[in-house]
Amino acid sequence: MKRLAWFAVPVCEVGLLVCLSAGVSLPLPVLLAVEALVVALVAREALVVRRHYAAARRSGAGRRDALAGAVRTAVPVAVRRLTAHEIRSVGSLVRWAARRTHGVGAGDRPVPYTGPQTAMLYGLLFVAVVETVALAVLIPWPVVHLIVLVLDVYTLVMVLALHAGCVTRPHVVGADGSLRIRYGTLFDLRIPADSIASARVDRRFPTGGLLQYAPEEDGKDGGVLDLVVGSQTTVRVELTAPAPFVRPLGATGLARVVRFHADRPEELVKAVREALPPAPGVRG
Repeated sequence: MKRLAWFAVPVCEVGLLVCLSAGVSLPLPVLLAVEALVVALVAREALVVRRHYAAARRSGAGRRDALAGAVRTAVPVAVRRLTAHEIRSVGSLVRWAARRTHGVGAGDRPVPYTGPQTAMLYGLLFVAVVETVALAVLIPWPVVHLIVLVLDVYTLVMVLALHAGCVTRPHVVGADGSLRIRYGTLFDLRIPADSIASARVDRRFPTGGLLQYAPEEDGKDGGVLDLVVGSQTTVRVELTAPAPFVRPLGATGLARVVRFHADRPEELVKAVREALPPAPGVRG
């Protein structure tokens, strides 16, 4: 029922807007019924949040913790994570304008990874601008024009925010030898220095989405995780033990090998190797 509620609200509202913008004259009872359904679903979720909040407060939780727990219970994890990703991405625009990076401390070495996708994203941004101008001229209906304009502006902002998130959140080789592998606000994997067995340049050109995962065939825990940027990966890191990772929508897994892209893979590999302890039997 919870999933149905979160799905039905936007579907009902979008369907209503499409009908109105297309000039379809809906009977008043239908309009009232649709809006009543939306209000009822939102009210139901609000009551669920309030009930969990009250229960947490009675158990002694603080207001902030009680509210956070109630939202986690009532709102699906995918919705929460998507909302958080968008908020952080928009915040990255401010950080990008200020030329500041996220999560890079003193002694850390940032490694960018946006090279293969920059031209593509700027091309997408150009196409979106052209589409916005063209539709503004071609669409004669004010309601449809407003809806399309809002969607186009949202697209422009999110494309810029995606790029800003990737620029301001580079990979990081920590001063303590740790490795932080990221993709904007969507993915963040921290690997302690003592969990890194080896690192080397390994250029591959996989096809598919951003994150690709293949479990170990020998039944061991963990598998191979590919973080693909611009259809390529350039670094391979093998771990001493499986590392947990979280996908953008909340699914989890274990990776024993991580392959990802870095614009300067040789520098990243050199920095990681310098931080690794010497192999047994090798004198400094």
